[in-house]
Amino acid sequence: QVQLVESGGGLVQAGGSLRLSCAGSGRTFSNNGMGWFRQAPGKEREFVAAISWSGGSTDYADSVKGRFTISRDNAKNTVYLQMNGLKPEDTAVYYCASESEIWGTRLKTREAEYVNWGQGTQVTVSS
Repeated sequence: QVQLVESGGGLVQAGGSLRLSCAGSGRTFSNNGMGWFRQAPGKEREFVAAISWSGGSTDYADSVKGRFTISRDNAKNTVYLQMNGLKPEDTAVYYCASESEIWGTRLKTREAEYVNWGQGTQVTVSS
């Protein structure tokens, strides 16, 4: 089983940037697609970005396209979310997650398709 730990959250002004990291443990980390989700107060958790096991394919929610970039370094067992042009509506707890399928060919965007979750890191964007 993969264990995930997020870091890099914090308070930033609108227009600023943050880079979130998700460190994974377990031998199979590099074999699984990864995703970032977020949950704002009073709202359901929503998809933000996904990356294939190799890092060769990515997908984004429309709300973050052109501003956020997901990447991974399998040698370091780490997935990143670079967030630029932050807006107050990006305020949320951000979670990374890994899917169960090994060497999957389809990027996953639904919460139910991920089996391992981190504890989350808070991102707050002030106006």
